[in-house]
Amino acid sequence: MQERFDSIVVGTGQSGPSLAQRLAQAGQRVAVVERDRFGGTCVNYGCIPTKTLVASARVARQVQRAAEYGILLEGPVRVDLGRVQARKDEIVRASNEGVEKWLRGTEGVEVVRGHARLAGEGRVRVGERVLSAERIFLNVGTRPFRPELDGIDSVPTLTNEDMLRLTELPRHLVIVGGSYIGIEFGQMFRRFGSEVTIVERGDRILAREDPEVSAAVQTILEAEGVRVLTEAECLALAPHADGIALGLDCAQDAPAVVGSHVLLAVGRTPNTDDLGLEEAGVERNDRGHVVVDDELETSVPGIWALGDCNGRGAFTHTSYNDFEIVAANLLDGERRKVTDRIPCYALFLDPPLARAGMNDREARASGRRVLVGHRRMKHVGRAKEMGETQGFMRFLVDGETQELLGATILGVGGDEVIHALIDVMYARAPYTVVSRAVHIHPTVSELVPTTLQDLEPLE
Repeated sequence: MQERFDSIVVGTGQSGPSLAQRLAQAGQRVAVVERDRFGGTCVNYGCIPTKTLVASARVARQVQRAAEYGILLEGPVRVDLGRVQARKDEIVRASNEGVEKWLRGTEGVEVVRGHARLAGEGRVRVGERVLSAERIFLNVGTRPFRPELDGIDSVPTLTNEDMLRLTELPRHLVIVGGSYIGIEFGQMFRRFGSEVTIVERGDRILAREDPEVSAAVQTILEAEGVRVLTEAECLALAPHADGIALGLDCAQDAPAVVGSHVLLAVGRTPNTDDLGLEEAGVERNDRGHVVVDDELETSVPGIWALGDCNGRGAFTHTSYNDFEIVAANLLDGERRKVTDRIPCYALFLDPPLARAGMNDREARASGRRVLVGHRRMKHVGRAKEMGETQGFMRFLVDGETQELLGATILGVGGDEVIHALIDVMYARAPYTVVSRAVHIHPTVSELVPTTLQDLEPLE
């Protein structure tokens, strides 16, 4: 016997719970299916726990640098990783339990525990129960990707989720992957006291970014004692008397990096392989992401995919925007689209890297006449006062329309400063709105107008 609902939401990541609430407020009876922890990746394994650890690592670094500011402390800095993790767990638990309490307390929403599989037109099977609805929304997220490396089954390895459970510091943490997750954990555990080596197959870390960004981030890491190895084309793992050996070269008897722990940080894969998508006719791409149109509907009418599983953003903020798009289109009579979204994200290195819109490579490829403003953080008064002078800010402008095309800020406060530029980009206002604005002194933001007043052609 089928249990009838108006809508079924599978997964409780960033978009699912908010959508369930909006649907219920519109008078619908909604089933929310969750097989694991409420809140999805961000709450349990991503943003909230990792940024909590980043905050602890920053405090450790500030204490280590205390003498630079004239503050004298006795003895070496010691980090109790167990207490660091306990603080993180408390914050995560509050968020996790908060999501569950919110859903269970929402009138019109029924929480169903278990693994969901599509079971034909408008139906979802959860254990022995069969739920049916006119609309189905998938918000199932992603999980760490396990690469095919020689010897991977012969040694213990860690994912980013495993790192959140460590209570003793690794003696030497070897990280496979020089992208966002690997860099955040690398700096974090170096500040906690581990020896850290980051190994990247490509010719530079952060291959998605412009070369100047990659080089600057590597300089920041190396200044703190993180070892960065690139062009490691032939990775292989093997047991070693001192822990785990990671071979970097295909040549026989080539040198290897030996660590006590190995973190695999080479991307994530969507949780779409056991949902019955193929039987239901829902199309996936070659990376496993659910294929969606500009309004996030799948190849099967009446089924939508939101959040990381659709491959259209892979960030908490884009997942939430997916909810906003679907809710506006279904409930408010609007026609919002994913392609209206301006790409923006941050790497929570310290100092952070914040990005919005185009980078240099994309701007050149656009065929526009592009102007660029560039300023190093060592020339920003507030950064000098704080002793945080690494990095730079860089802004791209369309020379014909005067619209802001892109912004990169690698530096203290950059993850907050960049929003002033994002707002102007959404307004499609000329860059002069910012360049002629008066900003407060002394701040990092006050140098944004100044930088935009000194534009040159992008070479």
